[in-house]
Amino acid sequence: MNKPNFSRPISRRNFLKLAGGAALTAAGAGLLPQYLRKVLLPVGVAEAALGDPPNLYFAGTDGWMYLPPNPPISFFHPDNYAPAPFTTYIFGFRNITGMNSAQIANQKMKAQHNAPLFWVDQYDPNANGGAGNEFRLQLTNLGLQMRPDLTDSHTVHWHGFRNVIPFFDGEPTGSVSVPVGRNFTYIYRPRDPGTYMYHCHVEDVEHVHMGMTGLVFVRPLQNGNTALYPSGKFAYNDNDGSTGYDREFAMFLSEVWAESHWCDAHIQLPEWSDYHADFSLLNGRVYPDTLAPNGSIDPFNPVRDANGDLIATPGYEHLQYQPLSALVTCQEGERVLLRFANLGFREASMTLAGIQMRVVGRDATLMRGRDGTDTSYETDTILIGAGESFDTIFTAPPYQGPGPYDTYVLYNRRYSQVDNLADADGFAGQRTEIHVYPSGALQAQQYPNDWGGA
Repeated sequence: MNKPNFSRPISRRNFLKLAGGAALTAAGAGLLPQYLRKVLLPVGVAEAALGDPPNLYFAGTDGWMYLPPNPPISFFHPDNYAPAPFTTYIFGFRNITGMNSAQIANQKMKAQHNAPLFWVDQYDPNANGGAGNEFRLQLTNLGLQMRPDLTDSHTVHWHGFRNVIPFFDGEPTGSVSVPVGRNFTYIYRPRDPGTYMYHCHVEDVEHVHMGMTGLVFVRPLQNGNTALYPSGKFAYNDNDGSTGYDREFAMFLSEVWAESHWCDAHIQLPEWSDYHADFSLLNGRVYPDTLAPNGSIDPFNPVRDANGDLIATPGYEHLQYQPLSALVTCQEGERVLLRFANLGFREASMTLAGIQMRVVGRDATLMRGRDGTDTSYETDTILIGAGESFDTIFTAPPYQGPGPYDTYVLYNRRYSQVDNLADADGFAGQRTEIHVYPSGALQAQQYPNDWGGA
């Protein structure tokens, strides 16, 4: 009998794991023998070989992002390796849907933070003539250009997805991971509407913190029912229109410990027991950059240059790889859905000053008891633990004037996270604004976090 052959080289990090014992299981399928990894196809393989084409195609790689350089944090921030105008090394995902092979190869070292926002429809077995509406997400691993010695695999773990099996990367020890240069297609049948997050499940403490995190939500089958709410848009299948909304905005909370990012760029091993967050981010930015315009954020109609790269908004070149704005724009009387998710390691206390929010969902679950009792509630503050999500709806108050819009503040009232403990001239934290316009001032929203145009 021939012995199985391990054809993949073992990285420095995996070698340390194996030396520690019981590490092969913890490393997942990325360290399995070649004969158990044949379902992972090489990058560039024909779509036909994978069956139906994917709805989205993501790549895992590394890159640089921007965080305010003043005041500096010892010699860890800004990173002296970072090309201007960037400051901080990251791992992350990129949306490469529709790219050719040359463009895909060009996306190494161009990771995005947060990872691309996307959304799917609830599974309907009667859709498409009875074939159903499965959602396919293809993942490829381009490798880490800055750290070629780290041959880490990647996965897309859909946090909170109610089918914990290896195919969906439901748990990290036995799930299929994608080695460098390979492809894998996840096929989802999402049956539970609400707000989720996704992240890499390999080396998850490091990969999550380095930026392989994003937000995803499931739209309910009830969508399109204008009899329950005029817009026909809902957060859940409520059957009474109580979760109907006119505009929606994602609010993704994350953190950066500058030392760990510096260590990964400089071939060092951070001591995770020393963890302390230097930056608290909202949609991958800190205030006032949270108010800056969106880049290209529609995952199904991305805008890119000829090389497939993200196009920076003029005047905001430093936010090229942080394209998701956290500014909320709405008109008086409109109902606005805020989708909160926290993939930092600390609890957040998000407060909307001057406006009451109604919590209609938590952890992708409608706020209803088993007997149908309404358990939603109004508040101006929600406490969000690590790995939790909340769906809240507020009604925009009457426009007061005299300016073009009224301003309300949405912020993390935990002192260390609202301003990152910086001086007045330094960097701020998890804070943004709600701009309430008079009726008729904005266009309809085309996709989440779209401002609608004044």
